Parts: sequence; C-alpha cells; structure tokens
Amino acid sequence: MTVHAILKMGDARLLRQAQPVSESDFDSDKLHLLVSDLLDTMHAANGAGLAAPQIGVDLQVVVFGSGNGEINPRYPDRPIVPLTVLVNPVITPLGDAEEEDWEGCLSVPDLRGKVPRFTRIRYTGFDQYGDPIDRTVEGFHARVVQHECDHLWGKLYPMRIRDFAQFGFVDVLFPELI
Repeated sequence: MTVHAILKMGDARLLRQAQPVSESDFDSDKLHLLVSDLLDTMHAANGAGLAAPQIGVDLQVVVFGSGNGEINPRYPDRPIVPLTVLVNPVITPLGDAEEEDWEGCLSVPDLRGKVPRFTRIRYTGFDQYGDPIDRTVEGFHARVVQHECDHLWGKLYPMRIRDFAQFGFVDVLFPELI
C-alpha cells in the first residue's frame, strides 16, 4: 500500500515500549493496512524485517523474512527465513547459549555490529488474523526475531554490542558488499 520513511537512531520514538494490539483489532482493516505498509516498506528497503515502531506506529507488530524463497540482498549468505507477521510476541530463550554475529538495521543505516543473541528460542504470538503462532527456531531465524522484537521494547542493536571494536560502517568493514 504505502512505503513509509523509516525512523533513524536518535528519534525518541524508537526508544518507547510499544503497546499490545488489542483483541478487537485482530483481522481489522486498520491492522491489515499496517501489515501491508510494513511489508511494502521492508521490501522497498531490502530489509530482513521491520517493526511498527520503525515507521512511527506504537504497536507490537513485526514482519520479517522473505517470500517465495527469495534471498535477501542485504544478507545474501544467510538462510531464508519464512515471511512472517508476528503480533504481540513473546520470546523464550531455550538455554543460555549465545552467539555473536553481525547485524545491521534499517534504523541504523550503513552500520553493522557484532551482537550477542540467544542461539535457540521459542517465539509465540499471533498473526494479523488472531491465529496463534508458536515456533522454535535457531540461528539466523532466531537472530532476526530477537532483533525485530527488540524494537518493540525500545532497544536498538547498538545497545546490545559488547565490543565496539566490532562496530562500524559497512563500506569499511565489508567492502566486498558494496
């Protein structure tokens, strides 16, 4: 429907806690329009995911993954994550194991950093119709979900970086990607 401007780090709206979607708003025109706008905006920016707060909407809604088995051009060496709409998510780590890996963000353009994330998680929530989602995932899929849901809690990935020697501009860190 609409490609929105993506808020950038420094905008105070990215630091707020998003509100849950009420039960009465599932399968509504309002929620379907938001999901459509999130997907259009994510695809236009070649994102691996996008959260409603990134377009200034204070609701617990994230979209992530790619449809039709397409590889994401920003992460060409990563496995495909199924296209998912996740509303009112809950993330449960399955064990203490973490892995540090490179992340980028549409709200933190042109930068990447090594971020620790749980390697295996269970996430639950709902799709836009109110149907329950309950998945156990690991690796890149788990990383994407944790990254996008962080936006709902007012966190950006640089807040999770432990070693700022592992944070910088994409064109310097990965000139082969340019």
